[in-house]
Amino acid sequence: MKVLFIGDIVGRRARNFVQDKIVELKTRLKLDAIIVNVENAAGGFGVTPSICDDFFRAGADVLTTGNHIWDKREIISYISKNDRLLRPLNMIEGTPGLGITTVQLDTGKIGVANIMTNLFMQKTDHVFDKMPEILEKLELKINVDFSLIDIHGEASSEKMALGNALDGNVTAVVGTHTHVPTADHQILENGTAYITDVGMSGDYNSIIGMNKKDALNRFLFPQNKKSRLEVSLGEPTLCGVIIESNERGLSKSITPLRLGGKLEQTKLE
Repeated sequence: MKVLFIGDIVGRRARNFVQDKIVELKTRLKLDAIIVNVENAAGGFGVTPSICDDFFRAGADVLTTGNHIWDKREIISYISKNDRLLRPLNMIEGTPGLGITTVQLDTGKIGVANIMTNLFMQKTDHVFDKMPEILEKLELKINVDFSLIDIHGEASSEKMALGNALDGNVTAVVGTHTHVPTADHQILENGTAYITDVGMSGDYNSIIGMNKKDALNRFLFPQNKKSRLEVSLGEPTLCGVIIESNERGLSKSITPLRLGGKLEQTKLE
C-alpha cells in the first residue's frame, strides 16, 4: 500500500492549499490513503467540525491531532461521533473520542494510532504503556494491512525510543508537533519507516507558523508572554511523507514531500 501522511496544518491558507492538493496527489502518486494532522488547522489552535468535514470531503481518510485538540470546544461532540478523527490515545480515561482506528479501503485495511509523548508536554498517561494496545489492535496482516503511528511530541529522543520500540510491528512511525521537518527519514532495522518530525504545513517565513513579530515579542519582552499569537499569512508549504509498504505490511520506502512556499521543493514524477 502507498500512504501519504501530511504534517500539522497551521491556519486557513495552509488548509486550503492542502485540501486543493489532496485530489491531485491521490491520483498522481497513486495513493491508497491520506492521513492529515489537523490540530492547528483553526487559526493555529485546534480544529472545528466544519474543517474536519472539509478535509474528509477533499479526500482525507483519517485525521490526527495532539495537545491542541480541545482548543475549540465544539469539537468535543463531533469527535465523540466520528471514528476517523483521532485524539492522543494516552489522554486520561474518559476523554471523548478515539486514539486508534481502522479504516477499510478498496485496497486493504489501514490502522492509525495517535499518541502523545510525556517529556515537556501536558500531562497524559505514560505513552509506553499504550504500546501493547497498539500492537494488539493494529497487528499487521491479522487486523490491518498497513499501520501508522502519529507520535505527537517535543523530545526527539522520546520519539526515537518509541520508533525503535515499535520497529518491526507497525508500518510507520511519524513524529509531529515541533513544526520543523527533520532529515532522518529511514527504514529502521526491522522494517518500520520512521521520521522524528514530518514538519508543519504552513508558512515557513514565520516562527513555527506564527507571525514573527508576535512570537519575537514574547521572547524579547517576557511580560508579554501571554499575548495573542496570530498565524503567519505567507505562502504555505505542504510537508508530508509518502510511505510504501511491502507484502508483509512493513515499509519498503519513506519519501519526504514538500510543495509550495520557502522550503526546497520535491520534484514529482
